Amino acid sequence: MDRPGEAAPASPDAAAGLPVSVPSTALFTDQYELTMVQAALADGTAHRRSAFEVFTRRLPGGRRYGVMAGNGRVIDAVENFRFDSSTLQFLREARVVDEPTLEWLADYRFGGDIVGYPEGEVYFPGSPLLRVEGTFAECVLLETVLLSILNHDSAVAAAASRMALAAHGRTMLEMGARRTHELAAVAASRAAYIGGFDTTSNLAAGHRYGIPTVGTSAHSFTLLHDTERGAFTAQVESLGRGTTLLVDTYDVAEAVGTAVEVAGPELGAVRIDSGDLLLLAHRVRQQLDELGAEHTKIVVTSDLDEYAIASLGAAPVDAYGVGTQLVTGSGHPTCSMVYKLVARADSNEPGAPLRPVAKRSMGGKQSLGGAKWAARRPDGAGVAEAEVVGTGSVPEELEPHLVQREFFRGGEAVGREALSAARERHRSAVAGLPMSAMQLSRGEPVLPTEHL
Repeated sequence: MDRPGEAAPASPDAAAGLPVSVPSTALFTDQYELTMVQAALADGTAHRRSAFEVFTRRLPGGRRYGVMAGNGRVIDAVENFRFDSSTLQFLREARVVDEPTLEWLADYRFGGDIVGYPEGEVYFPGSPLLRVEGTFAECVLLETVLLSILNHDSAVAAAASRMALAAHGRTMLEMGARRTHELAAVAASRAAYIGGFDTTSNLAAGHRYGIPTVGTSAHSFTLLHDTERGAFTAQVESLGRGTTLLVDTYDVAEAVGTAVEVAGPELGAVRIDSGDLLLLAHRVRQQLDELGAEHTKIVVTSDLDEYAIASLGAAPVDAYGVGTQLVTGSGHPTCSMVYKLVARADSNEPGAPLRPVAKRSMGGKQSLGGAKWAARRPDGAGVAEAEVVGTGSVPEELEPHLVQREFFRGGEAVGREALSAARERHRSAVAGLPMSAMQLSRGEPVLPTEHL
């Protein structure tokens, strides 16, 4: 849909995966992260080498797989986790922490290592999605901001993936900015693109991340004019015959006829935003063909989710526009990821070995100790059959199938990549799963998680 007023070119810098300038993320956290640091500095344990892991104990109800998204934003957030003078003054005036802690925070720079599942990869219960290693103090501060990014972006990416699968290759348009927080909307556009959407209506996302942007007109533009013909004529004269005309303000059949009269058979597309979309799509397709506009496409919107998209599979629809259900995770706005200490040293010595630690309380919130690796074991046909998670050495036969990648090494970012790489990785990851992963019906995770 590369037509005037509809698709903007991608930003070269964003498309190349270059860093995006963002403000300090130091206060995107919870107070207890800082109070723990204060207490640990006071008793001498703050500098013990530690390993934290991000994982989820279960997938949202009925989902077959999760989608890792937000890594690029995580890199930006970690690099910009800095306590500037105004931030420190706020903490001082609010008496959040004491002066020795404020002095330590003033020099804070993450100097550790981060490894994990690359963006676009699929995951399962217990998958070690991100491992953050360094001193206790420098790692514990990152808990809230990392979970905030990953829980949101992965939820949107998972919904996008299901919707893209339901669309069977038809064009997917993200248009949910007005249904969520203005900053979350930009992140949602990015996550949706990874999950399989093709474009966004959000110009901030287009500018920041290089995602192609689309958009033409709303019902208000038609209502502004004295006649529907007048509105269509104004839009075509401004944006060209390849534009998309909105045809459900009044009578759909009459609008389609007027649209073809105004734009001719070169009309790019018509959009239907209400009514019985299945019935209307068939009727509009027949009408367009009879009017000689065989190449004019049909775009449908109207509060779609993956189930509505699947129900339109037999309809002559060329593109789906999705808003509310996408940016809210289609009923699952979070992935319930957690950030847990899994290993730590017994002293402050730099070379002190890490020993596993784990939460053992009852109630279903236990964790598994030890810094973990993950591999996706294939069967004889090359299709994934299990998610294998272990500690210690990796079995030789699983080394080619390791999932994790480096994002930070010694405090330096090493894992930046183009957004297109994450998008392509997701396509490949889903293609490598059993066929049952494509089902929208409720079920268990498509792969079991085996712990070695």
